[in-house]
Amino acid sequence: MKPAGRTALVTGAAGQIGGAAAVALTGAGVTVVAADHPGAAERLEATVDSCRNAGPDASAHPLLFDVSDPAAIEAALASLPADIGTPDLVFNNAGIQGAFAPTHRYPLDDAAAVINVNVIGALNVMTCAAAAMVAAGTGGAIVNMSSMAGVTGAPNMLAYSTSKAAIIGMTKSAAKDLAPHGIRVNSVSPAFIGPGPMWERQIEQQAAAGTQYFPSDPETVAEMMIDMIPMRRYGAVTEVIDVVLWLLSDRAGYVTGVNIEVSGGSA
Repeated sequence: MKPAGRTALVTGAAGQIGGAAAVALTGAGVTVVAADHPGAAERLEATVDSCRNAGPDASAHPLLFDVSDPAAIEAALASLPADIGTPDLVFNNAGIQGAFAPTHRYPLDDAAAVINVNVIGALNVMTCAAAAMVAAGTGGAIVNMSSMAGVTGAPNMLAYSTSKAAIIGMTKSAAKDLAPHGIRVNSVSPAFIGPGPMWERQIEQQAAAGTQYFPSDPETVAEMMIDMIPMRRYGAVTEVIDVVLWLLSDRAGYVTGVNIEVSGGSA
């Protein structure tokens, strides 16, 4: 990655994918700013501890802010010590799944919360980070977290599918705006990723949704989901992170405005 002097901001770093990305980046020699909501402070510290154990010269720093508050993001970025500098790599990963229910029964208060975090929050982080990168003249790369739900539309996941489709559009627009400043913007869209809490929650919630798409038995739901993937397995977190790290690296230097599907062939 030519990591010397590189600093990466990873949001949602207290979670499964964000935490794995933070550790992988630290292990590659990148200085990592691991960020999450103040309510996740304890889990974020665990991520930072893992990052610091990634190598003898590992450098990782926690940062707490609410992605829905742009002023808090700006203040947090401004608070970084001078020896860390402005992040020139961003994994814009923070997000929530929201409720599982068909459209005519979808709770609108939940939809507002999902859009606020997954769309407005992601836009806030990208805009604030890009402004700092442009001001610093560093160039760099941003990877936004989307989902196959945003590509194909997932049943019983109205708000989540909407939010992740918006991420793809946001990525393509920002890539054009930021190209003159040497900043690349791409997104990744995983399909089913497991094992872990998101996989387990999705199985349980789809089983409980009571629609024609999935039965009420979680074990059968899991089997059906796997059968939807041509490769007949869910993906590993590391398989998502490998794509993220490639997009952030100089090896992807001519790649921008692209959404990469990490999906085992599902479409």
